[in-house]
Amino acid sequence: MLLVSAILIGVASLWYTDEFVSKLADEERKKVELWSKAMKELASMDVENSSKDFNMAINIISSNETVPIILVDNDSINRYRNLDSVKAEKPGYLEEQLAIMKEQHEPIPIYISDDHYQLLYYKKSTLLVKLQYYPIYQLGIISLFIIIAYLAFSSSRKAEQNYVWVGMAKETAHQLGTPLSSLLAWFEILKSQGADEATLKEIRQDVSRLETITERFSKIGSTPKLDEHNVVEILTNAVAYLKRRVSNRVHFSITTEDDTAMAMLNAPLFEWVIENLIRNAVDAMKGEGSIKINVTTNKQTVLIDIEDDGKGIAKTKQNAVFNPGYTTKKKGWGLGLSLVKRIVENYHQGNISVLKSEAGKGTTFRIVLKKNK
Repeated sequence: MLLVSAILIGVASLWYTDEFVSKLADEERKKVELWSKAMKELASMDVENSSKDFNMAINIISSNETVPIILVDNDSINRYRNLDSVKAEKPGYLEEQLAIMKEQHEPIPIYISDDHYQLLYYKKSTLLVKLQYYPIYQLGIISLFIIIAYLAFSSSRKAEQNYVWVGMAKETAHQLGTPLSSLLAWFEILKSQGADEATLKEIRQDVSRLETITERFSKIGSTPKLDEHNVVEILTNAVAYLKRRVSNRVHFSITTEDDTAMAMLNAPLFEWVIENLIRNAVDAMKGEGSIKINVTTNKQTVLIDIEDDGKGIAKTKQNAVFNPGYTTKKKGWGLGLSLVKRIVENYHQGNISVLKSEAGKGTTFRIVLKKNK
């Protein structure tokens, strides 16, 4: 709406100013023609017998205080008006102004006699020139207003999104805290009553998992601490956890040129990123296929490519997949990849993007992390 309004205002301003400038240009032309007639009358007038007409001609000539003119007689400059008198003393100034006038308007001939005439040249007045440039200045101001308004709106929208993210994360961590404490207490009771060790082990693992989830959500609402971690180890742990919880028809592989690749990470949050990406890949492959993770390094960054052979992402949707609410699942909320992007870019100062994707052949996401300086 702001853009359309700016265009309408700009078009209306240009049209109105163009009409106004055209009318003013016509008025200036008429003024110069009247001036030329007064000059002609003055040249042929009997001053003693026509003092009234003489005074009128002088008044008409004197009334032109805005339009710059030069009177040429036999290819030489006879007189000028409304030009800089100081510059006019310098060689070449009047000739330069005359050349400008010849480009702008056709001269007005003043016939003194049948075989003698003068040429009156003129150019646009300062006011007319300013009016011609006025729409450009106006459009510049309108554009600046649109940019400022857009930036203010965008900043407000991002602040609102951040508030929602933080509020949701804190509330989730709070809601998980109460039943988690109760589960820990029940675990200890079952342990004291001699419950089956295998069962207790599974319960303990799930409780630990809930503790990890609670920790992740609590970190979303604050600035997490980043430490130097071995990226390959974190990837291996995340894959090992997910292997037991997805279809056995999904095959995982991790390749790297550097087993000791280190990057600045918050381990719980980064594991969450990997889990989200892998779960999305499993869904895209409908529980059957292969997921390949490749880690490469350079002097400043660690590159992590996560490739699946699922249904792929259309080119028009590759940027939208990170927007909150975007999902292809009937029951999805569309927050997974948005959360991933937030964790990687806001908290780790890294980057995540769709490296490549082709319909029916799969997708590769690339994560770029900074090394410790």
